[in-house]
Amino acid sequence: MKAYILDDGQTSGLRFADVPEPQAAPNEAVIQVDAFSLNSGEMPGSGVFPNATVPGWDTAGRVATAAADGSGPKAGTRVVGGAWGGAWAERRAIATESLAVLPDSVDVEAASTLPVAGITALRAVRRLGAVVGRRALVTGASGGVGRLAVQLARIAGADVVALASSETKRDDLLKVGASEVVTDLAQLSAAVYGALDFVGGSTLVEAWQHLVEGGTLVSIGGASGSVSTFPPFATAIPHRSLVAMGSGWTPLLPGETITADLTYLANLIAARALDPHIVWHGSWSKLSEAVKLFQDRKLSGKVVLFVN
Repeated sequence: MKAYILDDGQTSGLRFADVPEPQAAPNEAVIQVDAFSLNSGEMPGSGVFPNATVPGWDTAGRVATAAADGSGPKAGTRVVGGAWGGAWAERRAIATESLAVLPDSVDVEAASTLPVAGITALRAVRRLGAVVGRRALVTGASGGVGRLAVQLARIAGADVVALASSETKRDDLLKVGASEVVTDLAQLSAAVYGALDFVGGSTLVEAWQHLVEGGTLVSIGGASGSVSTFPPFATAIPHRSLVAMGSGWTPLLPGETITADLTYLANLIAARALDPHIVWHGSWSKLSEAVKLFQDRKLSGKVVLFVN
C-alpha cells in the first residue's frame, strides 16, 4: 500500500512510498483511511516519530477488516479514531477502544480533526472542574485546539475569555462562544477562575497571575517555545492550582475513554454545536504543501488531507 514516510534526506522531510500492509492485533480493526488531519507533533523535524516511519495520529474512514476478537464495529462502518503513528497511509490498524462510530451527518473531513485536538480540548476543560457561571481563559484561542476549547468551555457553562494573536480573530471567537476577546492579558476586564494555556512562556506566567484565589491553570502546550519563569513565591501565595497535561490521550479522570469522548465530540458536530474550523483541505498528494504552510504558521485552524 501507499503511505508517506519521514525521510530526512528529502527537502520536504517526506517521501511517498510503498509500505507493508498493517498487521492488526486481535483487538485492532484495519481502517481504510479516507481523511487525516495534521498536528504539530507529527511534523518532519519534530523528533516525535523516527525517520523512515509513517507518522500521524488522526484518522477518519471505514472499517476494512473488523477486529479478530469480535470487539468494535463491523466491516464497512464509518469510524473516527487515533493511534500512535500510521495515519498518513491508505490503511492502518487501530485498537477498537480508540475508535468511535460516526453519525451519518458527520463527514470524514470534520471527524478527522477530533482524535488529538478534540480530545485534548475536551479533557483540558474537564481539568478545570465546575466552570458553570465562572470566567475561564483560553490562550492560543484561535488555534486548532484552542478554538475547540473555547467552544467546549462555553458548552460547559463558562464565561469564556479568549486570548488571540490579533484583532482579526475577534469576531470569529465571539461567534463560537467567547464573551470577551483580548490580544494582551493586561486587557482582561477581571480575574478568571480557570485558564487553559496552550502557549507557554510568559503567557503561562501571566495567566497564572490573573487567577482568582482557588483558581486552576491547566498547562497543555508550549507553542511559543519559550521558557516560563515565575517570580519568587508566585506559585506559593495565594493558593492556586497548576495542572500539567499533555495531548490529553492518557485517561486521567475516572470514566474517560477515547471511544466515549470521540462519540461525544462527533455528536456535537452532528448537532452543529461544535465547529472544528478547517482552514485548509485537499488531496494527500499536496501533503508537502500543507505541511510547509502548517510549519510556517500560515494557517490558524485545522488542516485536513483526503486519501485518494
